Amino acid sequence: MGLRKRRGSKRRFGSRSSSFDYRREEQLHRTPGRMFLSGSSDIASLFTQQGKKGTNQDAMIVWENFGSRTDTVFCGVFDGHGPFGHLVAKRVRDSLPLKLSAHWEVNIKSDEVLREVSLNTSSMCSEDTSFLSAEEESRNSIDLEETGKQPEIFQTLKESFLKAYKVMDRELRMHASIDCFCSGTTAVTLVKQGQDLVIGNIGDSRAVLATRDANNSLTAVQLTVDLKPNLPAEAERIRKCKGRVFALHDEPEVPRVWLPHNDSPGLAMARAFGDFCLKDFGLISVPEVSYRRITDKDEFIVLATDGIWDVLSNKEVVEIVSSCPSRSYAARALVELAVRAWKTKYPTSKVDDCAV
Repeated sequence: MGLRKRRGSKRRFGSRSSSFDYRREEQLHRTPGRMFLSGSSDIASLFTQQGKKGTNQDAMIVWENFGSRTDTVFCGVFDGHGPFGHLVAKRVRDSLPLKLSAHWEVNIKSDEVLREVSLNTSSMCSEDTSFLSAEEESRNSIDLEETGKQPEIFQTLKESFLKAYKVMDRELRMHASIDCFCSGTTAVTLVKQGQDLVIGNIGDSRAVLATRDANNSLTAVQLTVDLKPNLPAEAERIRKCKGRVFALHDEPEVPRVWLPHNDSPGLAMARAFGDFCLKDFGLISVPEVSYRRITDKDEFIVLATDGIWDVLSNKEVVEIVSSCPSRSYAARALVELAVRAWKTKYPTSKVDDCAV
């Protein structure tokens, strides 16, 4: 009787949770300026295509006027993996931007409060500071120089990215209807506000910038690092946590993460949302956060899952997008050429999902 009661209550809880999720998704999908399906707007082109491995596990989003800021855009691509990877990717696509926006707002208000407190207390501290030694004054000026190297928006958004990713992963662990034990997703996300660009990345999806060099030639600049297990720092962390890193004999070019005493699951990345079977063994969901100031020489940014990057170089991707006669068709053209490249380069392999 007790077991049946627990099962029944769990079903009812799951039903309420699913109903709430559905209502929230419906509300999200009606948000002005938020795109998550193949299509285009004045500033972006999106396209995704299912590969030959089953359900399309890729997801993507462009959100204009992000956080109710008219000069701000959020973009992201998410490559799910595992039995429920498609659900994880969509969940992160829908939830992560909301968490990032919320933490960003809190951090901005905190900074404003701290600034006000600092101004109010500066006069009170004037007598104390007059007794600082020359060495202390020098050290303080060095600290100011170090913190002054990055703009304030980067410091604020970096903290917001770190918090949002942490809370997102915790939510997935506790999710009632998505089993994330052996399923997860990558995430490469960015916020562009004015000329400031901040990127948060886990996994092996990638962001590439097309910019003009000194000769006015269009060149590709990779903005993110593919966080794979063969990177020395990633491999060291995983091994310190008793995880194992090695490639299979039939694919020596693909290092994977394995449990200490079991040849599973063989995850081909060192950071991801979900995949809780590996979270005690070196896999993390902490993003690498980076900053770039956009200039007049920068033309566009491509965010894409590894279905693109596994078969096309950064240079090829930039050339394809720049040569596309219609901006609205750029993402579709890139995916179609990637699919063609899959069939040419790996005729015996199944084409991967692609999202741009």
